[in-house]
Amino acid sequence: MSRDSVDLEDLEGIGPKTAQLLKSKGILSVKHLALFNPEELIELTDMTPDRVEKILRSARDIVFGSNRVSRATDLARSFEGITRLKTNVRAIDDLLQGGLEPKAIYEFAGEFGTGKTQLCHQLSVTVQLGQDKGGVGGSAVYLDTEEAFSPGRIVNIAQRFDLDPPNEALDNIYVIKVVNAADLEDRIKFDVVKLVEQANVKLIVVDSIIALYRAEFKGRERLAERQQRLNYILDWLMRIAKVYNVYVVLTNQVLDVPMGYIEVKRPAGGNVLAHAVTHRLFLRKSKEDVKVMEVLDSPRLPFKASAMFRITDKGIEDV
Repeated sequence: MSRDSVDLEDLEGIGPKTAQLLKSKGILSVKHLALFNPEELIELTDMTPDRVEKILRSARDIVFGSNRVSRATDLARSFEGITRLKTNVRAIDDLLQGGLEPKAIYEFAGEFGTGKTQLCHQLSVTVQLGQDKGGVGGSAVYLDTEEAFSPGRIVNIAQRFDLDPPNEALDNIYVIKVVNAADLEDRIKFDVVKLVEQANVKLIVVDSIIALYRAEFKGRERLAERQQRLNYILDWLMRIAKVYNVYVVLTNQVLDVPMGYIEVKRPAGGNVLAHAVTHRLFLRKSKEDVKVMEVLDSPRLPFKASAMFRITDKGIEDV
């Protein structure tokens, strides 16, 4: 039986009433259910721990298979065959070894005006292109925490890539305006998953990931709480990326860190964000209108490797 054809009621321990309870809480599929851990499901439904453990184990076996041991050689072959999402900026795509990989989190960190949001807009368009043009034929969900999303920019970029009519590109981008950290967490755990399942969403953008947490959890006395909450939502994004084979992009702000007699700009979010993302990329301004993307940390990209690009009225382009 295909895992996509399994209904909630087909799982061991779930009858019609329990299935209805889960759906009323926003869990509509076995895949979505498999994302939850026991503590989350108990808090959401008030079911007993033993029952929750049984239900989630059944869901995981359906979604991931009961035997999840693979040889590294098999994993290497599967990695070689992944479909990469291109920015269609040659220098950046070369830096990323062909484009963005799924089941990973990319962080674009930098000052205002370095191109973070512009990259997110461009990827929201290129994800809609066919594979022969660098896309994956999917749609995007854009979680906007700073009122930075611009429909006009999307139309301009869509015209560059010959999407006809350009306004159709807007129909394939689902924008979620987020008001606070709790709202961001709820939207990711429920609305985003629903869009991935039902609206062919292949790209998840959070612009920016840190803004709400820095604003709400002020002072050193709340730093530990902030980092725990931030870690929690990053973990959820990775769960979604792994289960649904989608691309995840975050933007991040920077802060000044004293280094002797000078101050060096570093991504915000501390060690939690540094460890949670897969590929950490730093954007900075260079001479004239040129911007630079540099690898800060990555398991596969060379440290300090860089690419230059420009922001134009058509989006992000090569220098």
